[in-house]
Amino acid sequence: MFAKINHVAIVSEKYSLLAAFYQSLFGMSTAAKTRTNRAITVGDGYVGLNINPRKAGRPAGLDHFGVEVADVETVLDRIGKYPGAGYVQRPSTRPFAGITANDPDGNVFDLSQKQMANRAGVYVENEAGAQHERHISHVAIRTLRPDEMARFYIDVLQLSEQNAKPGDPNHYLSDGKMTLMIMPWRIKNYLGTSILPTGMDHLGFTVESVDKFKDDVEEMVGVNPVLNPIPVGKGKESGARLDLLKQQCPIGEYFLSDPDFTMLSVRAAH
Repeated sequence: MFAKINHVAIVSEKYSLLAAFYQSLFGMSTAAKTRTNRAITVGDGYVGLNINPRKAGRPAGLDHFGVEVADVETVLDRIGKYPGAGYVQRPSTRPFAGITANDPDGNVFDLSQKQMANRAGVYVENEAGAQHERHISHVAIRTLRPDEMARFYIDVLQLSEQNAKPGDPNHYLSDGKMTLMIMPWRIKNYLGTSILPTGMDHLGFTVESVDKFKDDVEEMVGVNPVLNPIPVGKGKESGARLDLLKQQCPIGEYFLSDPDFTMLSVRAAH
């Protein structure tokens, strides 16, 4: 396996609350030495979910994904062949990424080298642990040129394209366990609801049972109402957004939002 989609990042002023939400509902775990005055990372045994405190001028929400590769230099050489794509070095203190890059449509992703010295926390623990029963199974981006971006990620990261059902315009690129879902962005998709720009769209989880998951949501909220997910599909505009999400993510069986408005898709293990 040349590349592993090893983390997803969220930006939120409620970062501690979100960490508790993902731990409580999805059974994600955090490193023993986590400090709550900075970014909190929770993991599912394969992917780390990095929840960053929001800073001035930075939008909240699903922010980017990250990939661990066997050879960073090879990836950078490949990126250089695509007009509009680029990369920058990141601070050495980051435990999950050494380089941040963008595809030709401007979608941002992190790059790290396998066995990179500055890895820490759940990124090290995920190497030895087993993937949890409830785990992140896909991350979705919406982009202007999905066909071209799929070819970019297949070429640059050596991800494998999975078959889509007839009529499904998405591309599903897999590292063997985790999938990058590339969805077409069209402004006319947003008739009747707030218009979203291109970028990160939603996070997908696989669970043992959707019915059991729904029961656990009810139990969690009964114990701690602060962890209540944001309602999805209530009212005309929110209903249109939910209908669009169902259309754009046909593999999802149940949809909800975390307490800071990041959309989540849930499906049962098959």
